[in-house]
Amino acid sequence: MRVPQLSNRTHLLLLTAWAVLWFVVVAPSGGFSWHYLRTGGELIYDGSSAGGGLNLYAHHPELQMGPVSFLVAGLFNPFPAEVGQVLAEALMSLLGLVVLVLAGRSAARHFLGTGTNHQRLRQRVLVAGLAFTPMWIEVSVRFAHLDDVLALFFTALAVYYLTRCNAAATGICMAMALNSKPTALAFLPLLLALPKERWLRAGLWCVGLVAVAWLPFFVVAPDSFAAAKFTIPNNPASALRWLGANDPQTPDWARPAQAALGLALGTVAVWRGRWAAVVLLGADARIVLDPSVYTYYTASVLLGTLLWDVCGQRRLVPWWSWIALLVLYGGVFLVPDESARGLIRLGFVVVSAVYVLFAPVRDRRERGRHKPPARVEEEPVEGPWGPMWDPGRTRPWEARRPVGGG
Repeated sequence: MRVPQLSNRTHLLLLTAWAVLWFVVVAPSGGFSWHYLRTGGELIYDGSSAGGGLNLYAHHPELQMGPVSFLVAGLFNPFPAEVGQVLAEALMSLLGLVVLVLAGRSAARHFLGTGTNHQRLRQRVLVAGLAFTPMWIEVSVRFAHLDDVLALFFTALAVYYLTRCNAAATGICMAMALNSKPTALAFLPLLLALPKERWLRAGLWCVGLVAVAWLPFFVVAPDSFAAAKFTIPNNPASALRWLGANDPQTPDWARPAQAALGLALGTVAVWRGRWAAVVLLGADARIVLDPSVYTYYTASVLLGTLLWDVCGQRRLVPWWSWIALLVLYGGVFLVPDESARGLIRLGFVVVSAVYVLFAPVRDRRERGRHKPPARVEEEPVEGPWGPMWDPGRTRPWEARRPVGGG
């Protein structure tokens, strides 16, 4: 059956309409966790109170979000509580559409010079986006977790700059992701996908901005370290139970193990030339070693499958985005037994990690690698979202260079 051709405008309108539909359905029961962000947003701007300003984490270890998230949340303080919440949810929903645009343009740039059919790429982003959107609305509207939204948005932006070999911008975006949500640490191996000579620049930008954001809290209020020891109940449906962790609260080793596993898997992915799998593997590490099973966790997995489906392989149908949605989100409603749901989460992590790391991937980027550039520096590149212009500092031969070596 012939797949209908999609124009750039039709493509974006379909995804926008899908996002608006989900927003309208979910918004009446949304904002489950917004009070955490609103409280943190009020406190971080209130340096006069004992628990505000740089004393925020020392007095409120339950606020596990990054300072950038609270600074952004505080921008809605002038509005009445309900109005501010709806405006924040609308902004977070909009960022989901931006993430889809960034993913499409990143893929177009990554496959530049390979004869990629951009109509097929556009269709792939659309189909993956249809799976991505419900989970994005879950995190941005139902739970209103601004920290997760910002961390995932800045990660997608980092991927966009990564495909352009812009080390400074990639490092800055990864720092902003970490400053929004500490769990973004698992996505740091993306920096290693840059050419080796640019690692230092990207790393310095990242480390420097993370230090600027976090160190003042620990210098002014050393008790801020208490936030790192904050625990939550170990849910019976968590994969941790299948790994032998039956503690009623978060095991002491769980959080460090999450970070270590995510960093290790991401590094292996880059080493194997599969940088597009870094976010999925980092999200896998989180859901397999986290004591909780909130559905909004799946949004990070869906960003990972989105990037893998559009940048990591060339199949028309983005199977992994839909597999993740049906298995992780659908399983919550279709599988009543909590222990079985934990096993399903563990199974998804194992299967997806093995697949993206070791399954054969059709890749024609090496074809024509040594041919001279067929376009001049200021020539627009046709992407799945219409023409996009090369940054002035990116040379054509760099645009054709495969990121991460594979």
